[in-house]
Amino acid sequence: MSATTDAGTGKVSSPPRNFEILPKIAFDGEPAGDLLEVAMGPHHPSTHGVFRMDVVLDGETVVKLKPVFGYLHRNHEKIAENTSYLGSMPYTDRLDYFCSLTNNWAYALAVEKLAGLAVPERAEYIRVITAELTRLQNHTCLVGFLLMDMGALGTPLMYAFREREKILDLFESLTGARMMCNYMRFGGCRVDLPAGWLDEAKKVVADYPRFLDEFENLLTGNEILLSRTQGVGVLSRELAINASITGPMLRAAGVDYDLRKVDKYGIYERFDFRVPLGDHGDVYDRYMIRILEMRESLKILDKALKEIPEGPIIDPKARLRGFRPKAGEAYGRIEAPKGELGFYLISDGSPNPFRYRVRPPSFINLTILEDMCLGHSVADVVVILGSVDIVLGEVDR
Repeated sequence: MSATTDAGTGKVSSPPRNFEILPKIAFDGEPAGDLLEVAMGPHHPSTHGVFRMDVVLDGETVVKLKPVFGYLHRNHEKIAENTSYLGSMPYTDRLDYFCSLTNNWAYALAVEKLAGLAVPERAEYIRVITAELTRLQNHTCLVGFLLMDMGALGTPLMYAFREREKILDLFESLTGARMMCNYMRFGGCRVDLPAGWLDEAKKVVADYPRFLDEFENLLTGNEILLSRTQGVGVLSRELAINASITGPMLRAAGVDYDLRKVDKYGIYERFDFRVPLGDHGDVYDRYMIRILEMRESLKILDKALKEIPEGPIIDPKARLRGFRPKAGEAYGRIEAPKGELGFYLISDGSPNPFRYRVRPPSFINLTILEDMCLGHSVADVVVILGSVDIVLGEVDR
């Protein structure tokens, strides 16, 4: 890991590496005994929903692993091709149901490119604020789930959900929903911020560093966490790039790639934040990347909440009823909490998209699960899967 965070001061320092990183076991010879094939899921508690792994074991060592999708297929893309552009917005909420507002933004961005719509400055600030709050609660919960996968059944996840509730309270007062936040619109946002919302958001953001310090005091130097994560599930830089991995998993492998810096969509070029990188690409680095990204999100939020201007929240040229963009194609993408989330649209001038495709990070990031698990024990597979950070809604769509 290039940097970690001191729990007491929040300053950047070198992370602990107290355990030897063992090389990945190669299986080019005959197995020592009979192989056992085990189906983990789709109802196994560690498969994070309706997902199955067909695992072939030599004793407790993984020699083969096949992820199996398809149990939650909801035909999202075909439904969208038979629905109006605006009618598809609530369906995006259900893709990554932990991150509905970033789903809204990626889809709105694609339609805005297709239709040539501009977004008022105040709406751009609101989008950044809601997106970074979404990143905070997603990463916080991922850490809680990851520790639960290691056997810490109570405290970390309850601490995470305690903080998540504060952010969901903000989302509910803004959008009317806690999780399925149908809020973005083409050319802006559906409604303006309610009275007192900014003050409440500033309080949540101001208190969050103290929670992160508390969280890291509990977890980052814990010897059980270190032994279960360091050297486990290593993802190399080369494989991450070749497999199109994005988000925290890619950055944990040492690749400096963040769409907020690369594309500078919205108004992200106005904010000074760094992109944390890993050195080893293991589960520990993926854990620390999430911790460090939350601290960077807090910097963005602090500045955005102070500088948000007054003004309109939607492009006056935007027509939500009878919306018919001219024929063409567009791809809109953002740095969602789990990686690159993209929407590809083809318009033939009708009220519905001619083609509608989603590029979800959970689906792409799962494709290298076997590579990370080979040579590890079946207990490590649970932790490695947890470090990927998946939501099955955007895997099966």
